[in-house]
Amino acid sequence: MITDANIGLVGILTLFVLLALRIPVAFAMFVVGFFGIWTLNGLNAATSLLASETFTLASSPELVVVPLFILMGNVASITGMSRRLYDAAYAVIGSVRGGLASATVIGCGGFAALSGSSVASALTMGKVALAQMDRFNYDSRLSTGVVAAGGTLGILIPPSTGFVIYAILTEQSIGRLFLAGVLPGLLLLGLFVVAVTLICLVRPAFGPAGPKTSLPEKLRAMLGAGPIIGVILLTIGGIYGGFFSPVEAAAVGAGAVILIGIVTRSLSLRDLWLASKDSVVTTATVMLILIAAHLINPFMALSHIPTAVGDMIEALNLSTLGVLVLILGIYIVLGCFLEGFAMLVLTLPIFFPIILDLGIDPIWFGVLVVLALEMGLISPPVGLNVFIVKSVAPNVSLGRIFAGVVPFWLMMLICLAILIAFPQISLFLPNTMFG
Repeated sequence: MITDANIGLVGILTLFVLLALRIPVAFAMFVVGFFGIWTLNGLNAATSLLASETFTLASSPELVVVPLFILMGNVASITGMSRRLYDAAYAVIGSVRGGLASATVIGCGGFAALSGSSVASALTMGKVALAQMDRFNYDSRLSTGVVAAGGTLGILIPPSTGFVIYAILTEQSIGRLFLAGVLPGLLLLGLFVVAVTLICLVRPAFGPAGPKTSLPEKLRAMLGAGPIIGVILLTIGGIYGGFFSPVEAAAVGAGAVILIGIVTRSLSLRDLWLASKDSVVTTATVMLILIAAHLINPFMALSHIPTAVGDMIEALNLSTLGVLVLILGIYIVLGCFLEGFAMLVLTLPIFFPIILDLGIDPIWFGVLVVLALEMGLISPPVGLNVFIVKSVAPNVSLGRIFAGVVPFWLMMLICLAILIAFPQISLFLPNTMFG
């Protein structure tokens, strides 16, 4: 018997097949969403929705944050500002056991606050830090694991592209989500440093101490990182203080890093052109995914899949906490096979109405979901960040890299449990700002 729900299930299975065949996420969702709506509601509805949603999203002022923050991260990377963040952390703590690995985590956190991209963070810090750790005989499991895991901070510490997409799909405040990610991001960064410390306590040979630096060298390195730390504080602090909207903060941040690059003569016109071109390509990819998402969402609604899933979960008779843990568990499992943005687009139309019905704060849920997506970035067999690190360290086997990320994956699980137990860690800053 052909029902709307059966058609919806066929659409979901088709999407999985297309993704398994390496069809780009956006195009796979376009195909499933368009033909699904055509089947359930007619060709006119499908073409009308495609035209209207494309224009609506392309003209959305909130999405201006995406190209501006991406440009900010690309300029920071191309001018060497990301390396100066690492150098400052290395000068301060590089002389202790595991200090280079801890400095890499801190550098990843700093770069995450510029780029908003986990892949960019892993790639950039991999190029900067892996050679240094190799030079001081760090075990390859620790060195590659810490870069792969540290890179995941890019999707949690604002500005985060993941938060922007979540906000657009769920009609939540981008500013609130950015602020909600600050303390959890710092908590996860701290837990990663704890993981490095514990590894080096148990296996001292994994992270030998680096050379000591003098006080003048420490001060010089910190001074070199000062401008970019100032940009981070300016953008995030400006949002928190109510001086900037997220869009204005993105514009100020992008303008500031370009100005710093010009003043320090580390940014040429060719560099700016390359950074801008890369930003356009990345922005176009994000926009295509969002437009495709707005075809998938009505298809899911027409097929009544979200309602059916909601009824199934209700039949389990779980508590609110039980439902939340079940949903996050599904995200963690899906993260082993699906790309993060595809997961958001595919699952939010199903799970978000359930979350609202249970009275769960959507901002808090957004932080938990994004953290679960982070876990997928280092989970086998997909583990995108692991493959990024593999491209930078071709002599290290995938098995050793996956073994290296295990302690950090466990720390992410601990962080998720802490955030579930103490929602105010996520909600304190947005509630303070927005009352």
